[in-house]
Amino acid sequence: MKAFVLDAQTTLAWCFEDESTAATEALLDQVGGSVIAHVPTLWAYEVANALLSAERQKKARSNSAKAESFLHRLAALPIETDAESTRHAHDKTIALARLHKLTAYDAAYLELALRRGVPLATADEALRKAAKAAGVPLVF
Repeated sequence: MKAFVLDAQTTLAWCFEDESTAATEALLDQVGGSVIAHVPTLWAYEVANALLSAERQKKARSNSAKAESFLHRLAALPIETDAESTRHAHDKTIALARLHKLTAYDAAYLELALRRGVPLATADEALRKAAKAAGVPLVF
């Protein structure tokens, strides 16, 4: 695997220990070197919002210092934001969302994986089911 599409849920498993699995940790170990993660434009907002939500809940799982540290670690990884994702939101992405009964957010990850011809890293069951139906390989 040289490239894959990374969803926000998998990304956040790298930050929150209660969401981490052996598979997500193994994937993190692979990112870098010759393995590149592709993300749609909405990914950064989804990750940032989840970090803010965790902070606001004032749970031990996150605070502003932990969030900033995590964001700096993410910035050092070879994660490439796909500039064309937004261009497909009103046609291909919404069509995939309708076909597979996904949110538009989840369909953005599926659309990108289909367009790039790369596997998808997600633990979301609805998105996994849609990826299988669309012929997109799953990372784990």
